[in-house]
Amino acid sequence: MNAKVEQLQQYLMDARFEVLPLRDVVAQAELLPPGTTTTVTASPAKGTEATLDIAAQLLARGLHTVPHLAARMIADTAHLTALLDRMEALGLSEVFVVAGDSPEPRGKFPDALALLRAMDELGRRPARVGITGYPERHAFIPDATTIRAMTEKSRYADYVVSQICYDPHTVASWVKDVRARGLALPIYIGVPGVVDARRLLRISLKIGLGESMRFLRKQHGVVTKLFTRYTPEELFDELAPYLVDPAFGIAGWHFFTFNEIAKTVQWRHEQVARLREVPA
Repeated sequence: MNAKVEQLQQYLMDARFEVLPLRDVVAQAELLPPGTTTTVTASPAKGTEATLDIAAQLLARGLHTVPHLAARMIADTAHLTALLDRMEALGLSEVFVVAGDSPEPRGKFPDALALLRAMDELGRRPARVGITGYPERHAFIPDATTIRAMTEKSRYADYVVSQICYDPHTVASWVKDVRARGLALPIYIGVPGVVDARRLLRISLKIGLGESMRFLRKQHGVVTKLFTRYTPEELFDELAPYLVDPAFGIAGWHFFTFNEIAKTVQWRHEQVARLREVPA
């Protein structure tokens, strides 16, 4: 087996798994090997405290757990301090900072940058901080704004996770572009796990992945597949050359599981086995 194939295998084995803060996810997460990086999203309906509740349970099961802090869900500096205090008490040393899905900010933090700055000013920056990158146009934010925000947010971050994008060429072009603009942080490529396709369609339209959906519709057989289930196989194969190219600085995969962990774990097992069959 050659070194690049081994690297692709390792990327799969080291992949990050993103989950929703629902009760059943703790039992499902037993399928993940100890030490797996597992990120827990923030739900406007449940609040940040629910994210930390699930994070604490996953941490107790031996997973490297990363809670999301959604800026628009945090009321003020006192609320932020209380959340950081709880994270520290639980032993959570990494956080993923997002703007959040709330239509209006709950308090003084309208976006991820404002929250990152607040943590910095408080001297309470966790040991490791992640931020989001957008390979295609954001549903509500102009391109110029997301590009500028990426530069500003990167000063407070350790890595970037890209938003879902189904077009591998768009992802590769985006990585090239942000590298040309001077972004040096490691980038994890965000891809859906193995998910019920109708559900994924609803989510994709909700978060504004219009260009990606148009790309999918042009691909042979995709319309049929979208009424069964989605698997990231083709995306994985198309992006593989970029993952093993040091110039791109790709750190690995980030699976958006939508809590369908078992299917994604099984798919990963199958892909690792497939790579083992690649001639040396």
